[in-house]
Amino acid sequence: MSRYDPAAIEPKWQAAWEEAQTFKAVRSDDKPKYYVLEMFPYPSGRIHIGHVRNYTMGDVIARYKLSNGFNVLHPMGFDAFGMPAENAAMASGGHPKDWTYSNIETMVGQMKPLGFGLDWSRMFATCDPEYYGQQQALFLDFLEKGLVYRKNAVVNWDPVDMTVLANEQVIDGKGWRSGAEVERRELTQWFFKISDYSAELLEALDGLDDWPAKVKLMQANWIGQSRGLQFAFSTVDGPSGFDRIEVYTTRPDTLMGASFVGISPDHPLARALERESEDVAEFCARARKGGTTEEALEKAEKLGFDTGITVRHPFDTAWELPVYIANFILMDYGTGAIFGCPAHDQRDLDFARKYDLPVLSTFVPLSGEHALPEDSGIAYVPPKSEKVRWTRAFDWTEEATGDEAIEAAIGFCEKNGVGQGVTKFRLRDWGLSRQRYWGCPIPVVHCAACGVVPEKKENLPVRLPDDVTFDVPGNPLDRHPTWRDCTCPKCGAPAKRETDTMDTFVDSSWYFARFTAPHAATPTDMAEAEYWMNVDQYIGGIEHAILHLLYSRFFARAMNICGHLPAKSREPFDALFTQGMVTHAIYQTKDANGRPVYHYPEDVELRDGKGFLKDGTEVEIIPSAKMSKSKNNVVDPVKIIETYGADTARWFVLSDSPPERDVEWTAAGAEAANRHLGRVWRLCAEIAESDAPSTNEDEPLLREMHKAIHDVTMGVDSFGFNAAIAKLYAFTNALSKSRAGADAKRQAARVLAQLMSPMTPHLAEDCWQMLGGEGLIANAPWPKADPAMLVEDTVVLPIQVNGKRRGEIEVPRDLSKEEVEKRVLTHEAVVKLLEGGQPKKLIVVPGRIVNVVV
Repeated sequence: MSRYDPAAIEPKWQAAWEEAQTFKAVRSDDKPKYYVLEMFPYPSGRIHIGHVRNYTMGDVIARYKLSNGFNVLHPMGFDAFGMPAENAAMASGGHPKDWTYSNIETMVGQMKPLGFGLDWSRMFATCDPEYYGQQQALFLDFLEKGLVYRKNAVVNWDPVDMTVLANEQVIDGKGWRSGAEVERRELTQWFFKISDYSAELLEALDGLDDWPAKVKLMQANWIGQSRGLQFAFSTVDGPSGFDRIEVYTTRPDTLMGASFVGISPDHPLARALERESEDVAEFCARARKGGTTEEALEKAEKLGFDTGITVRHPFDTAWELPVYIANFILMDYGTGAIFGCPAHDQRDLDFARKYDLPVLSTFVPLSGEHALPEDSGIAYVPPKSEKVRWTRAFDWTEEATGDEAIEAAIGFCEKNGVGQGVTKFRLRDWGLSRQRYWGCPIPVVHCAACGVVPEKKENLPVRLPDDVTFDVPGNPLDRHPTWRDCTCPKCGAPAKRETDTMDTFVDSSWYFARFTAPHAATPTDMAEAEYWMNVDQYIGGIEHAILHLLYSRFFARAMNICGHLPAKSREPFDALFTQGMVTHAIYQTKDANGRPVYHYPEDVELRDGKGFLKDGTEVEIIPSAKMSKSKNNVVDPVKIIETYGADTARWFVLSDSPPERDVEWTAAGAEAANRHLGRVWRLCAEIAESDAPSTNEDEPLLREMHKAIHDVTMGVDSFGFNAAIAKLYAFTNALSKSRAGADAKRQAARVLAQLMSPMTPHLAEDCWQMLGGEGLIANAPWPKADPAMLVEDTVVLPIQVNGKRRGEIEVPRDLSKEEVEKRVLTHEAVVKLLEGGQPKKLIVVPGRIVNVVV
C-alpha cells in the first residue's frame, strides 16, 4: 500500500477488534474497573456529527483506560419510547415499533464504521419488552415502598396530542410538538415521591467534586431551597369551612406592603366558589388556559376575579385585603395562595395597576434618586444581600439587608404567634403518567371491588399490543378492549388495565444500571452492580443538566432502597462532563414568496467566501449555528466516512476546540485533518522501511518522545483533547525532521501511534503493525514517560539590560553562576550597550533570568 487508504484500513481493524472481542466487558476481580458512558441517543433515524463528537470523547477515555490496565465497560443503547415515533406513525400510517427498530438498525449501521470501542453485546432499546418489563418490576417495588402514589393533580394538557406535558414541554404556552394552546386540567396521575428527597439531593451536590459547577448550580436552583414564613389570613365573612387562607411566603419582610391576597383557580376556595357562581366558573375555566411554567405565567396577561371576600392583615385586624382568584398562581407551589406586595414584585405590580389596588413601598435605596414603584410602574426588587432603608418595617433597624429583614420578620411573627418559619423546596413530585401508546405501560389494574391493584410480577412484562391504529387522536390503549379488559390479579373479577404509560424520563433514569447486567431476570444483578457501578465518567449535553440527571439521582436512591443498587450508588455518576455542540453555517435561498429555502452543505460549493448551488445560484451564508434538521445544516457522518474515513471525523471533532465549547465543522478543517493523518501514515511507513544507524540525534528525539507521552497523558486525563492533539502535531513534526537512527525513530513512531490510538484507532493499528508492534495496539500498555527524560539539559535565560529585555542565552542547566556571567558579558547586545566598559551590577537568577545594570 503506497498511500493512506481509510476505506481499506478501517474495516480491517474493526473486524480484528470484533474477532478478538477487544471491547467485551466481563467482570474480573483481578483488574480495577472503569465504566464510561455517553448519554444514549434517541433513534431518530440518523446520527449527525454532534453524536460523533460526543461518542468519540467517550471512546477516547474508554480506550485510554483500557490501555492503562482497567477492565472497561463502555456500552451503547437507545432511548426509544416517546411521541416522535407516534407522530411518525400517524404521518405515514405505519407502526411506532417498526419505525423505531428500523431507525435503530440504521443508526447502529452508521455507528459501527466509526470504530467506537463499544460492548455491543450489551445493547438494548428501552422499548424492548425485556427492558420495560424490568422497569415495571421497579415500579411495583417502588409502589410497595411508598415511593410512588396516585392523586388528582393539575397538569398541562395538550388538546391536540391529547396528552399531559411536562412544564419543559410547554413553549410560550403551547405544546412543544403540536403548537396547540395548552390547558390546565385536573387528572388522576401517578407520581414519584422525589420531593421527599429534596434536602438529600441538594446536600449531596456538595460531594460531586467532578461535576461542572454550572450543572450543580442549575440543579440546586431547580430543587430551590427557601426559608420563609407559613401563616394564615383570617377571612371576613368567608364561606363555611374557609375561615383561614394559608400562605407561604419567602418575603415576610414585605407584609407591611400587602395590598391583596391571590388564590389559584384550583385552590379549594376557588373550587367551592365556582360551584356556586357561573361567573366564577367561567373565569376559572379561562384562567386554566395556558401552561404552568414560571415563564408562561410571567408572560401571560395577568387576570383576576374579585371574589368579594376580604381577609384581615395579621398585624392590624382593621386592615382588610381583598381576595382575588388569579391566573398566575399555581396550586402546586406553596399553598396555592399568596399575598401581593406590588411595590416589590413586578407580577404583583402589573396585577395591582390593572385592578387599581394600592402600591405601598416597604423599603427604598439607601442613597440616590429612586422613582417609587407606585409612580414608575417598575417594582423595586434589589438583591436580598443589598442593604436598603426600610420605611414600613416591623421591629428591625431602619437599615438592613433583605436577608436580615426576612429573618427578623420570621422572628417577629413567631414571637407574636402570627406564623412559623419553615424551610421549603421548589421541587415537586414527579408526575409520570402520560396519555399515549408508545411508552412503558404502568403495571396496575383497576378493579371495581379491590380498587387499584398491582400486577403480579410473574405476569410481567405487561406488553404493549401491536394491533393499534392512530387514525383518531388520543391514546389507542383507551380504545383497545382486548388489551384494556383483563382480570383482577387479586380477586379474579373483570378489571381494566391502567392505560396511561410512563414518562420517557423514567426509561432513561436507570438505564446506566441495567447496562451492568442487561440480560438479568431482575432489574439488576447485585454482584454485577457492586462491581461495575458507579459510572466513573458520564458524558452528555448541558440540556440534560436538570431533569435527566436529577431523576437519575432519585432513581438510584429508590433502587438502593428496594435492593437493586448498592448504597455507594445512591449517587450514580462519579464524574460528569458536558460537551459543546458541533455547529455549521446555514445556506439559504428564498422561494417565490420570499420564504427561506435551506440547502445541505454537500449541495453548496464554496468559492472565494461565497456559496453556490450546482446551477450557479448564489446562496446566503448565515454564520455558524447549532446543527438542525429543520435548517439542513447537518453533516452526515456516513458521507464524511466515505470521503475521508472515520479517523478524520474523530480527529477533527476533537482537535479544533476545547471539548466543553462548541466546534464549527468546516470542509476545509476536515480536509486538513485528513492530510495530516495521511502524512502520519506515510511517515510511519518510511520509518518502518528504514535501516539507518544510530546517531547523536537519537537522545533529543527520545526526549521529545517522553515529553509527548507526558503532555498527551495529561491532556487525556483532564479532557484536554485539543491540547493533547496539539502536542501530537508538534511531536509528528519533530519526528519527521529528526536525523536520529532507525531504531530510535521506530521507537518514537510506535509511541506516536499509541498516543494517537484513542483518537484515531484504525490509523494507529495500521502504523503499529507496520512498525513491528506486538498484538493489537488497543491492548498495548499505555507508554510511560521517564521523569529523567523530562528534565532539560539546557535552559534559556532572558537577558535584561536596565530593565529592558535585550536578548537571551542558552546555557547548560548546571553551569556555574560565574560561567553564566562570562557568557552574558560576551553577548552581542550586552557588548554593544557596555561600549567597552563594565556593568554596575550583574545579577544571575539561576534558571530564571540575568539582569544587567549599566
